[in-house]
Amino acid sequence: QVQLVESGGGSVQAGGSLNLSCAASGYIVSSACMAWFRQAPGKEREGVATIERDGSTAYADSVQGRFTISKDNAKNTLNLQMNTLKPDDTGMYYCAAGYPPFCGIMARYAYPYWGQGTQVTVSS
Repeated sequence: QVQLVESGGGSVQAGGSLNLSCAASGYIVSSACMAWFRQAPGKEREGVATIERDGSTAYADSVQGRFTISKDNAKNTLNLQMNTLKPDDTGMYYCAAGYPPFCGIMARYAYPYWGQGTQVTVSS
């Protein structure tokens, strides 16, 4: 049984920072492909960042240079450090996991496992 649980969301002012975490059980973070997605009200769910088994990362253009995705293999968690937050970053953030060959893909179909999300709100 695979379970993903996000935490670390909250409300911050523009320019602030948040660190999101995704705790995994029944799934080995170090051996798999993972990603963060987000969904704003009235918008489609969009990919934010991906990380592969070898640690390679990719980011959406809108967050590149501000967000960092990483794994903590000892704790079996996925993290997303978000800096210089903007109001457009507001939304529900989801942790996702899958296996090769569906790695490094910023699309929902690639990931069979999902968390329930954590809310991020950025005020101007």
